[in-house]
Amino acid sequence: MSGTRERAVAEAERYFDDGGFLAGLARLVAAPTQSQITDAHPALREYFSAIIGPELSGCGFACEILDNPEPAAGPLLFAQRDEGADLPTVLIYGHGDVVVGQDDKWRDGLSPWTLTVDGDRIYGRGTADNKGQHWINIASLKTVLGERGHLGFNCKILLESDEEMGSRGLRAFCESERERLAADVLIASDGPRLDPERATVVLGSRGLVNFELTVALRESAHHSGNWGGLLKDPGIVLAHAIASLTDGRGQIAVPEWRPTSLTDDVRELLAELTVSGGPNAPAIDPDWGEADLSPEERVFGWNSFAVLALELGDPARPQNAIAPAARAVCQLRYVVGTDPDDVLPALRRHLDARGFEKVDIVPTRMAGMRATRLDASDPWAQLALRSLGQTLGRPAALVPNIGGSIPNDIFADLLGLSTVWIPHSYAGCAQHAPNEHMLATVAREGLRVMTGLFWDIGDGD
Repeated sequence: MSGTRERAVAEAERYFDDGGFLAGLARLVAAPTQSQITDAHPALREYFSAIIGPELSGCGFACEILDNPEPAAGPLLFAQRDEGADLPTVLIYGHGDVVVGQDDKWRDGLSPWTLTVDGDRIYGRGTADNKGQHWINIASLKTVLGERGHLGFNCKILLESDEEMGSRGLRAFCESERERLAADVLIASDGPRLDPERATVVLGSRGLVNFELTVALRESAHHSGNWGGLLKDPGIVLAHAIASLTDGRGQIAVPEWRPTSLTDDVRELLAELTVSGGPNAPAIDPDWGEADLSPEERVFGWNSFAVLALELGDPARPQNAIAPAARAVCQLRYVVGTDPDDVLPALRRHLDARGFEKVDIVPTRMAGMRATRLDASDPWAQLALRSLGQTLGRPAALVPNIGGSIPNDIFADLLGLSTVWIPHSYAGCAQHAPNEHMLATVAREGLRVMTGLFWDIGDGD
Protein backbone atom coordinates (compact mmCIF):
# COMPACT_ATOMS: atom_id res chain seq x y z
CA MET A 1 0.00 0.00 0.00
CA SER A 2 1.31 3.46 -0.83
CA GLY A 3 0.28 6.86 0.40
CA THR A 4 1.46 10.38 1.06
CA ARG A 5 2.10 12.46 4.13
CA GLU A 6 -0.44 15.04 3.00
CA ARG A 7 -3.19 12.45 2.63
CA ALA A 8 -2.38 10.97 6.03
CA VAL A 9 -2.61 14.36 7.75
CA ALA A 10 -5.84 15.11 5.88
CA GLU A 11 -7.25 11.75 7.00
CA ALA A 12 -6.40 12.66 10.62
CA GLU A 13 -8.42 15.84 10.19
CA ARG A 14 -11.37 13.91 8.72
CA TYR A 15 -11.24 11.43 11.58
CA PHE A 16 -11.82 14.28 14.00
CA ASP A 17 -14.34 16.18 11.88
CA ASP A 18 -16.45 13.07 11.23
CA GLY A 19 -16.74 12.29 14.94
CA GLY A 20 -14.56 9.21 15.04
CA PHE A 21 -12.12 10.66 17.56
CA LEU A 22 -14.88 11.77 19.94
CA ALA A 23 -16.68 8.43 19.70
CA GLY A 24 -13.52 6.59 20.70
CA LEU A 25 -12.66 9.03 23.47
CA ALA A 26 -16.18 8.71 24.89
CA ARG A 27 -15.54 5.00 25.48
CA LEU A 28 -12.31 5.79 27.29
CA VAL A 29 -13.87 8.48 29.48
CA ALA A 30 -16.79 6.23 30.44
CA ALA A 31 -14.38 3.88 32.22
CA PRO A 32 -14.05 5.09 35.86
CA THR A 33 -10.34 4.29 36.23
CA GLN A 34 -9.85 6.09 39.55
CA SER A 35 -6.56 4.81 40.93
CA GLN A 36 -6.99 6.89 44.10
CA ILE A 37 -9.93 4.86 45.42
CA THR A 38 -9.92 1.43 47.02
CA ASP A 39 -10.74 -1.59 44.87
CA ALA A 40 -9.68 0.25 41.71
CA HIS A 41 -7.83 -2.68 40.13
CA PRO A 42 -10.78 -4.29 38.28
CA ALA A 43 -11.65 -1.04 36.49
CA LEU A 44 -8.00 -0.37 35.67
CA ARG A 45 -7.49 -3.83 34.24
CA GLU A 46 -10.73 -3.68 32.25
CA TYR A 47 -9.62 -0.39 30.67
CA PHE A 48 -6.66 -2.23 29.21
CA SER A 49 -8.35 -5.54 28.43
CA ALA A 50 -11.66 -4.33 27.00
CA ILE A 51 -10.87 -0.92 25.48
CA ILE A 52 -7.23 -0.11 24.73
CA GLY A 53 -5.97 -3.67 24.16
CA PRO A 54 -8.46 -4.49 21.38
CA GLU A 55 -7.71 -1.19 19.64
CA LEU A 56 -4.00 -1.97 19.56
CA SER A 57 -4.49 -5.63 18.65
CA GLY A 58 -6.47 -4.48 15.63
CA CYS A 59 -3.42 -2.50 14.54
CA GLY A 60 -1.08 -5.50 14.66
CA PHE A 61 0.26 -4.97 18.17
CA ALA A 62 0.90 -7.92 20.46
CA CYS A 63 -0.59 -6.89 23.80
CA GLU A 64 0.04 -8.10 27.32
CA ILE A 65 -1.39 -6.93 30.63
CA LEU A 66 1.23 -7.23 33.35
CA ASP A 67 1.02 -7.09 37.12
CA ASN A 68 2.68 -4.17 38.81
CA PRO A 69 5.74 -5.01 40.96
CA GLU A 70 4.07 -2.88 43.63
CA PRO A 71 1.07 -4.99 44.75
CA ALA A 72 -0.98 -1.96 45.75
CA ALA A 73 -0.60 -0.37 42.31
CA GLY A 74 -2.61 -1.10 39.19
CA PRO A 75 -1.47 -3.19 36.18
CA LEU A 76 0.48 -2.11 33.12
CA LEU A 77 -0.24 -2.67 29.44
CA PHE A 78 2.67 -3.43 27.13
CA ALA A 79 2.05 -3.56 23.38
CA GLN A 80 4.59 -4.18 20.63
CA ARG A 81 4.59 -4.08 16.83
CA ASP A 82 7.80 -5.19 15.09
CA GLU A 83 8.45 -4.25 11.48
CA GLY A 84 12.19 -4.88 11.09
CA ALA A 85 15.41 -5.24 13.03
CA ASP A 86 17.05 -2.51 10.94
CA LEU A 87 14.35 0.06 11.77
CA PRO A 88 14.27 2.51 14.68
CA THR A 89 12.12 1.70 17.70
CA VAL A 90 9.76 4.22 19.26
CA LEU A 91 8.49 3.75 22.82
CA ILE A 92 5.21 5.53 23.62
CA TYR A 93 4.13 6.09 27.23
CA GLY A 94 0.86 7.16 28.82
CA HIS A 95 -1.38 6.40 31.79
CA GLY A 96 -4.92 5.10 31.90
CA ASP A 97 -5.78 6.07 35.48
CA VAL A 98 -7.47 9.30 36.50
CA VAL A 99 -8.04 11.18 39.75
CA VAL A 100 -11.35 10.76 41.58
CA GLY A 101 -14.36 11.91 39.58
CA GLN A 102 -15.75 14.46 42.09
CA ASP A 103 -19.12 13.76 40.45
CA ASP A 104 -21.17 16.14 42.60
CA LYS A 105 -18.94 19.13 41.96
CA TRP A 106 -19.18 19.31 38.15
CA ARG A 107 -21.20 22.03 36.45
CA ASP A 108 -24.88 21.30 35.85
CA GLY A 109 -25.31 19.08 32.80
CA LEU A 110 -21.80 17.62 33.04
CA SER A 111 -20.61 14.27 34.35
CA PRO A 112 -17.01 13.10 34.71
CA TRP A 113 -17.89 9.81 32.99
CA THR A 114 -19.85 11.21 30.03
CA LEU A 115 -18.09 12.98 27.17
CA THR A 116 -19.77 16.32 26.58
CA VAL A 117 -18.87 18.82 23.86
CA ASP A 118 -19.65 22.48 24.53
CA GLY A 119 -18.19 24.81 21.95
CA ASP A 120 -14.44 24.23 21.83
CA ARG A 121 -14.40 22.29 25.10
CA ILE A 122 -14.57 18.49 25.36
CA TYR A 123 -15.53 17.70 28.96
CA GLY A 124 -14.89 14.46 30.85
CA ARG A 125 -12.53 13.03 33.45
CA GLY A 126 -9.29 12.07 31.72
CA THR A 127 -9.84 14.11 28.55
CA ALA A 128 -6.75 16.16 29.39
CA ASP A 129 -5.01 13.81 31.80
CA ASN A 130 -4.24 11.43 30.15
CA LYS A 131 -6.79 9.50 28.11
CA GLY A 132 -7.34 12.18 25.49
CA GLN A 133 -3.61 12.57 25.03
CA HIS A 134 -2.69 8.91 24.53
CA TRP A 135 -5.84 8.40 22.42
CA ILE A 136 -4.53 11.08 20.02
CA ASN A 137 -1.24 9.19 19.72
CA ILE A 138 -2.90 5.80 19.21
CA ALA A 139 -5.31 7.26 16.64
CA SER A 140 -2.38 8.84 14.79
CA LEU A 141 -0.59 5.50 14.59
CA LYS A 142 -3.79 3.99 13.17
CA THR A 143 -3.99 6.76 10.59
CA VAL A 144 -0.44 6.15 9.36
CA LEU A 145 -1.09 2.42 9.15
CA GLY A 146 -4.29 3.01 7.22
CA GLU A 147 -2.61 5.30 4.70
CA ARG A 148 0.77 3.59 4.25
CA GLY A 149 0.02 0.03 5.33
CA HIS A 150 2.95 0.01 7.76
CA LEU A 151 4.56 2.39 10.22
CA GLY A 152 8.11 2.24 8.93
CA PHE A 153 9.44 1.79 12.47
CA ASN A 154 9.05 -0.59 15.38
CA CYS A 155 6.66 0.63 18.05
CA LYS A 156 6.28 -0.24 21.73
CA ILE A 157 3.56 1.20 23.93
CA LEU A 158 3.66 1.23 27.74
CA LEU A 159 0.56 2.39 29.58
CA GLU A 160 0.51 2.38 33.37
CA SER A 161 -2.44 2.80 35.74
CA ASP A 162 -0.89 4.35 38.85
CA GLU A 163 0.43 7.73 37.71
CA GLU A 164 -2.06 9.61 39.84
CA MET A 165 -0.68 7.76 42.87
CA GLY A 166 2.93 8.59 42.05
CA SER A 167 3.67 5.86 39.45
CA ARG A 168 4.30 3.27 42.12
CA GLY A 169 6.18 0.30 40.74
CA LEU A 170 6.95 1.91 37.37
CA ARG A 171 10.66 2.29 38.05
CA ALA A 172 10.98 -1.29 39.32
CA PHE A 173 9.05 -2.57 36.29
CA CYS A 174 11.21 -0.67 33.81
CA GLU A 175 14.39 -1.78 35.56
CA SER A 176 13.38 -5.44 35.37
CA GLU A 177 12.14 -5.09 31.77
CA ARG A 178 15.02 -3.12 30.28
CA GLU A 179 15.41 -5.48 27.34
CA ARG A 180 11.72 -5.54 26.54
CA LEU A 181 11.54 -1.74 26.66
CA ALA A 182 14.72 -1.10 24.64
CA ALA A 183 14.11 1.69 22.12
CA ASP A 184 15.72 4.64 20.39
CA VAL A 185 13.38 7.34 21.64
CA LEU A 186 10.46 7.93 23.98
CA ILE A 187 7.62 9.92 22.44
CA ALA A 188 4.87 10.71 24.93
CA SER A 189 2.14 13.24 25.62
CA ASP A 190 1.20 14.61 29.02
CA GLY A 191 0.93 18.01 30.65
CA PRO A 192 0.05 21.31 28.97
CA ARG A 193 1.24 23.15 25.92
CA LEU A 194 3.13 26.37 26.51
CA ASP A 195 0.10 28.15 25.07
CA PRO A 196 -3.14 26.61 23.77
CA GLU A 197 -2.50 28.34 20.44
CA ARG A 198 1.01 26.93 19.96
CA ALA A 199 2.08 23.33 19.51
CA THR A 200 4.89 22.47 21.91
CA VAL A 201 7.86 20.11 22.08
CA VAL A 202 9.05 19.46 25.65
CA LEU A 203 12.45 17.98 26.48
CA GLY A 204 12.00 17.04 30.14
CA SER A 205 10.38 18.03 33.40
CA ARG A 206 11.11 19.60 36.75
CA GLY A 207 11.72 17.20 39.58
CA LEU A 208 9.52 16.97 42.64
CA VAL A 209 10.19 16.57 46.35
CA ASN A 210 7.20 16.65 48.69
CA PHE A 211 7.84 16.61 52.42
CA GLU A 212 6.20 17.26 55.76
CA LEU A 213 7.47 19.71 58.35
CA THR A 214 6.22 18.84 61.82
CA VAL A 215 6.62 20.53 65.18
CA ALA A 216 5.41 18.16 67.93
CA LEU A 217 6.22 19.70 71.33
CA ARG A 218 3.95 17.90 73.80
CA GLU A 219 1.17 15.33 74.13
CA SER A 220 -1.83 17.61 74.62
CA ALA A 221 -3.08 21.20 74.42
CA HIS A 222 -2.93 23.57 77.39
CA HIS A 223 -5.06 26.59 78.29
CA SER A 224 -3.72 29.67 76.50
CA GLY A 225 -4.47 31.95 79.47
CA ASN A 226 -2.66 29.83 82.02
CA TRP A 227 0.16 28.78 79.71
CA GLY A 228 0.41 31.49 77.05
CA GLY A 229 3.88 33.02 77.20
CA LEU A 230 5.23 29.98 79.05
CA LEU A 231 4.94 27.26 76.42
CA LYS A 232 6.35 27.36 72.92
CA ASP A 233 3.60 27.66 70.35
CA PRO A 234 4.19 25.02 67.61
CA GLY A 235 2.24 27.09 65.08
CA ILE A 236 4.53 30.09 65.54
CA VAL A 237 7.66 27.93 65.48
CA LEU A 238 6.53 26.23 62.27
CA ALA A 239 5.50 29.52 60.65
CA HIS A 240 8.93 31.01 61.30
CA ALA A 241 10.67 27.86 60.06
CA ILE A 242 8.71 27.99 56.80
CA ALA A 243 9.27 31.74 56.46
CA SER A 244 13.03 31.19 56.67
CA LEU A 245 12.96 29.18 53.43
CA THR A 246 12.10 32.18 51.25
CA ASP A 247 11.94 35.94 51.49
CA GLY A 248 8.72 37.93 51.35
CA ARG A 249 8.32 37.52 47.58
CA GLY A 250 9.05 33.80 47.54
CA GLN A 251 12.72 33.96 46.53
CA ILE A 252 14.40 30.76 47.73
CA ALA A 253 16.77 31.27 50.67
CA VAL A 254 18.28 27.76 50.91
CA PRO A 255 21.52 28.03 48.90
CA GLU A 256 21.49 24.41 47.75
CA TRP A 257 17.97 24.88 46.37
CA ARG A 258 19.14 27.58 43.94
CA PRO A 259 20.05 25.80 40.68
CA THR A 260 23.20 26.28 38.63
CA SER A 261 21.74 25.34 35.25
CA LEU A 262 20.15 28.58 34.05
CA THR A 263 22.91 29.07 31.51
CA ASP A 264 23.02 31.48 28.58
CA ASP A 265 21.87 28.83 26.10
CA VAL A 266 18.86 27.96 28.29
CA ARG A 267 18.05 31.65 28.70
CA GLU A 268 18.23 32.07 24.94
CA LEU A 269 15.79 29.21 24.46
CA LEU A 270 13.40 30.58 27.08
CA ALA A 271 13.54 34.07 25.56
CA GLU A 272 11.57 32.67 22.61
CA LEU A 273 8.70 31.56 24.87
CA THR A 274 5.73 33.26 26.50
CA VAL A 275 3.90 31.56 29.35
CA SER A 276 0.15 31.47 28.83
CA GLY A 277 -2.58 29.31 30.32
CA GLY A 278 -5.24 30.56 27.96
CA PRO A 279 -8.09 33.04 28.54
CA ASN A 280 -9.26 31.52 31.85
CA ALA A 281 -5.83 31.28 33.47
CA PRO A 282 -4.97 33.38 36.54
CA ALA A 283 -2.87 36.48 36.03
CA ILE A 284 0.84 36.05 36.72
CA ASP A 285 1.98 37.97 39.81
CA PRO A 286 4.87 40.19 38.64
CA ASP A 287 6.12 40.73 42.21
CA TRP A 288 6.48 37.02 43.06
CA GLY A 289 9.48 34.74 42.61
CA GLU A 290 13.04 35.54 41.62
CA ALA A 291 13.18 39.28 40.97
CA ASP A 292 15.74 39.17 38.16
CA LEU A 293 14.11 36.35 36.18
CA SER A 294 11.40 36.44 33.53
CA PRO A 295 8.20 34.47 34.16
CA GLU A 296 9.42 31.84 31.68
CA GLU A 297 12.75 31.53 33.48
CA ARG A 298 10.99 31.20 36.83
CA VAL A 299 8.78 28.27 35.80
CA PHE A 300 11.01 26.45 33.30
CA GLY A 301 14.54 27.37 34.41
CA TRP A 302 14.35 27.75 38.19
CA ASN A 303 13.15 26.05 41.37
CA SER A 304 9.96 26.92 43.23
CA PHE A 305 8.90 26.24 46.83
CA ALA A 306 5.25 25.92 47.85
CA VAL A 307 3.27 25.20 51.01
CA LEU A 308 0.55 22.74 50.00
CA ALA A 309 -1.27 22.30 53.30
CA LEU A 310 -1.18 23.49 56.91
CA GLU A 311 -2.63 21.74 59.94
CA LEU A 312 -3.10 23.30 63.38
CA GLY A 313 -6.27 22.92 65.40
CA ASP A 314 -9.72 23.39 63.86
CA PRO A 315 -10.43 26.86 62.40
CA ALA A 316 -14.19 26.17 62.51
CA ARG A 317 -14.04 25.45 66.26
CA PRO A 318 -10.86 27.08 67.63
CA GLN A 319 -10.01 26.39 71.27
CA ASN A 320 -8.36 28.80 73.71
CA ALA A 321 -5.36 26.55 74.04
CA ILE A 322 -1.73 26.25 73.01
CA ALA A 323 -1.76 23.39 70.52
CA PRO A 324 0.60 20.46 71.06
CA ALA A 325 1.73 20.16 67.43
CA ALA A 326 1.61 21.75 63.98
CA ARG A 327 2.21 20.25 60.56
CA ALA A 328 2.75 21.49 57.01
CA VAL A 329 3.04 19.64 53.70
CA CYS A 330 5.54 21.41 51.47
CA GLN A 331 6.99 20.97 48.02
CA LEU A 332 10.09 21.82 46.01
CA ARG A 333 9.88 21.72 42.22
CA TYR A 334 13.41 21.68 40.89
CA VAL A 335 15.25 21.76 37.59
CA VAL A 336 18.37 20.01 36.36
CA GLY A 337 21.32 21.52 38.21
CA THR A 338 19.88 20.80 41.67
CA ASP A 339 21.18 17.75 43.54
CA PRO A 340 17.99 15.82 44.41
CA ASP A 341 19.80 13.74 47.01
CA ASP A 342 20.75 16.90 48.90
CA VAL A 343 17.36 18.65 48.90
CA LEU A 344 16.25 17.38 52.30
CA PRO A 345 19.72 17.23 53.91
CA ALA A 346 20.23 20.86 52.86
CA LEU A 347 16.89 21.73 54.41
CA ARG A 348 17.94 20.02 57.64
CA ARG A 349 21.18 22.02 57.73
CA HIS A 350 19.32 25.26 56.99
CA LEU A 351 16.77 24.77 59.78
CA ASP A 352 19.34 23.63 62.34
CA ALA A 353 21.51 26.67 61.64
CA ARG A 354 18.54 28.89 62.49
CA GLY A 355 17.55 27.14 65.71
CA PHE A 356 14.73 25.00 64.32
CA GLU A 357 16.08 21.66 65.51
CA LYS A 358 12.59 20.73 66.76
CA VAL A 359 11.16 20.85 63.25
CA ASP A 360 11.04 17.29 61.88
CA ILE A 361 11.33 16.60 58.13
CA VAL A 362 9.60 13.57 56.60
CA PRO A 363 9.54 12.87 52.83
CA THR A 364 6.16 11.88 51.40
CA ARG A 365 5.18 9.38 48.67
CA MET A 366 5.72 11.94 45.86
CA ALA A 367 9.41 12.41 46.60
CA GLY A 368 10.83 10.36 43.72
CA MET A 369 10.35 12.19 40.38
CA ARG A 370 13.68 13.63 39.28
CA ALA A 371 14.44 16.53 36.96
CA THR A 372 15.38 15.81 33.34
CA ARG A 373 16.26 17.89 30.31
CA LEU A 374 17.21 16.53 26.88
CA ASP A 375 19.73 18.62 24.97
CA ALA A 376 17.92 20.83 22.47
CA SER A 377 20.29 19.73 19.71
CA ASP A 378 19.31 16.06 20.08
CA PRO A 379 18.37 14.69 16.62
CA TRP A 380 15.01 13.39 17.85
CA ALA A 381 14.12 16.78 19.29
CA GLN A 382 15.10 18.49 16.07
CA LEU A 383 13.12 15.96 14.03
CA ALA A 384 10.02 16.67 16.10
CA LEU A 385 10.45 20.43 15.65
CA ARG A 386 10.88 20.11 11.88
CA SER A 387 7.95 17.75 11.57
CA LEU A 388 5.52 19.87 13.59
CA GLY A 389 6.61 22.97 11.73
CA GLN A 390 6.03 21.27 8.38
CA THR A 391 2.54 20.11 9.36
CA LEU A 392 1.43 23.45 10.80
CA GLY A 393 3.29 25.86 8.56
CA ARG A 394 4.61 27.67 11.63
CA PRO A 395 7.24 26.84 14.27
CA ALA A 396 6.37 24.88 17.40
CA ALA A 397 7.60 26.05 20.79
CA LEU A 398 10.62 24.22 22.22
CA VAL A 399 10.50 24.02 26.03
CA PRO A 400 13.51 22.65 27.96
CA ASN A 401 11.23 21.13 30.60
CA ILE A 402 7.68 21.51 31.82
CA GLY A 403 7.07 23.26 35.11
CA GLY A 404 5.37 20.15 36.51
CA SER A 405 6.75 16.70 37.15
CA ILE A 406 6.37 13.46 35.21
CA PRO A 407 8.29 10.16 35.58
CA ASN A 408 10.52 11.06 32.63
CA ASP A 409 13.69 10.29 34.59
CA ILE A 410 12.80 6.59 34.36
CA PHE A 411 13.02 6.75 30.58
CA ALA A 412 15.83 9.30 30.28
CA ASP A 413 18.16 8.09 33.02
CA LEU A 414 17.24 4.48 33.74
CA LEU A 415 16.54 3.39 30.14
CA GLY A 416 18.90 5.91 28.53
CA LEU A 417 16.43 7.19 25.92
CA SER A 418 16.10 10.49 24.16
CA THR A 419 12.75 11.78 25.45
CA VAL A 420 10.39 13.97 23.44
CA TRP A 421 7.04 15.04 24.93
CA ILE A 422 4.36 16.62 22.75
CA PRO A 423 1.45 17.71 24.98
CA HIS A 424 -2.12 17.99 23.73
CA SER A 425 -3.59 19.91 26.66
CA TYR A 426 -3.33 23.43 28.11
CA ALA A 427 -2.86 24.90 31.55
CA GLY A 428 -6.49 25.99 31.94
CA CYS A 429 -7.92 22.48 31.39
CA ALA A 430 -9.14 22.00 35.01
CA GLN A 431 -6.91 18.94 35.31
CA HIS A 432 -7.50 17.17 38.67
CA ALA A 433 -10.55 19.38 39.25
CA PRO A 434 -14.25 19.37 38.37
CA ASN A 435 -15.06 20.23 34.74
CA GLU A 436 -11.83 18.77 33.31
CA HIS A 437 -11.70 19.24 29.55
CA MET A 438 -9.53 19.34 26.48
CA LEU A 439 -9.88 21.79 23.63
CA ALA A 440 -11.28 20.50 20.34
CA THR A 441 -8.93 22.77 18.38
CA VAL A 442 -5.92 21.37 20.23
CA ALA A 443 -7.11 17.77 19.86
CA ARG A 444 -7.64 18.18 16.12
CA GLU A 445 -4.24 19.80 15.73
CA GLY A 446 -2.71 17.09 17.91
CA LEU A 447 -3.99 14.42 15.53
CA ARG A 448 -2.46 16.30 12.60
CA VAL A 449 0.99 16.82 14.13
CA MET A 450 1.32 13.31 15.58
CA THR A 451 0.28 11.74 12.27
CA GLY A 452 2.88 13.86 10.51
CA LEU A 453 5.56 13.01 13.06
CA PHE A 454 4.94 9.25 12.91
CA TRP A 455 4.93 9.48 9.13
CA ASP A 456 8.29 11.28 9.14
CA ILE A 457 9.86 8.75 11.50
CA GLY A 458 8.71 5.99 9.15
CA ASP A 459 10.28 7.86 6.25
CA GLY A 460 13.70 7.26 7.78
CA ASP A 461 14.59 10.69 9.21
